[in-house]
Amino acid sequence: MSTSIFDTITELPSEAAKESAQSLIGFEDRFNRVFNNLKLLVDTEGIRSWSEKHHGKVMPIVNRLMDKYPLIILEGDAGTGKTVSALGMADRITRELKKDGFFIKLSTRVRGEGLLGQMGNLVNEAFDKLKKEAGKSRIAFLLIDEADAIATTRSTLQMNQEEKSAVNTLIQKIDEIRELKGRAIVFLSTNRLHFIDEAIVRRAGVIVRFDRPSLDERYHLFKNDLEASGISDEDLKMLADISGPEHNNDLGFSFSDLRLRVLPEAIAKVYPDSPLTASVIEETIKQLTPSPKIK
Repeated sequence: MSTSIFDTITELPSEAAKESAQSLIGFEDRFNRVFNNLKLLVDTEGIRSWSEKHHGKVMPIVNRLMDKYPLIILEGDAGTGKTVSALGMADRITRELKKDGFFIKLSTRVRGEGLLGQMGNLVNEAFDKLKKEAGKSRIAFLLIDEADAIATTRSTLQMNQEEKSAVNTLIQKIDEIRELKGRAIVFLSTNRLHFIDEAIVRRAGVIVRFDRPSLDERYHLFKNDLEASGISDEDLKMLADISGPEHNNDLGFSFSDLRLRVLPEAIAKVYPDSPLTASVIEETIKQLTPSPKIK
C-alpha cells in the first residue's frame, strides 16, 4: 500500500510531540476531557469494577458505554492549535496508558490533486493502515485534517454521487473501528463544523472547541514565549490587551498569528543590533491585522 496519501506517520511516544504540546495554551483542560472519555472505551473492566464498587451492580449504562465511537472532533477557527493538539493528545494518551502508538495524518493534498473520484478508496486505505497499526499493546491514531473536505454533509445539493459515497464509506469505517475497543482512535479537525455530515457529528465521542485566545491566554502566551526578554508584566498585559478583538475590529489575533507572524516580525525589526522591546511588539501588532475568520 502506498503511503503517499499520508503527510506523516509518527511513532509514539514522541519527545517532539510532547514538547509541542507543552507550548500549547489550554492544552491540559482539553486533554483531560478527551482522555477521561477515552478511558471509558479502553478500561472496560475498570468501569465494571467501579460500578459494582459504588453502585452494587453493573449498571445498564456501563454496557452501553462499549457502543461509544472512538471519534474525536476538534473544531474551531484556523490557527487555534487543533492539529498540534491532536498529535499532543495522542502522544499523551500513549504515555498515560503506557503503550506504544502510531499517529497517522491523512494528507490534505488528496482533494487538491484531482483525486476526488478516488476519495472512497483513499478513506478505505487510511482506515486499513489505522487497523494495521493498532495492536494489543499499541494504539493507532488517524487525523483527518480539514475534515469538511471529505466529510461534508450529504444534504447539500451541490454534492455529487462520488462525494456522497466517500462520506458513506467514512461513516462505515468509523463504525467498524469500534470493534477494536479503543485501540484505534480517529481525530477529525475542521474549521467549519456545520459542514460536517450530521451522522458523523452524532458519532463523535467528544467534540472539542478551539477558540481564538482569550485575554488571559494571550497574556500567558506572551509570558511564556518572551521569558527572559526583560519585558515587564505590565507590558505583557498591555500586549495581550491590544492583540484582542476590542482593538482589532472585533477579531482577535489567533495563536498562530501571534507566534508565527507578530513575534517573528518584531524580532526581525531589531535583529541583530537591538533587544526586543514591548514597544517594538506593540508597533508590530498595530501594523498587522488578524488572519480572517473562516466561515
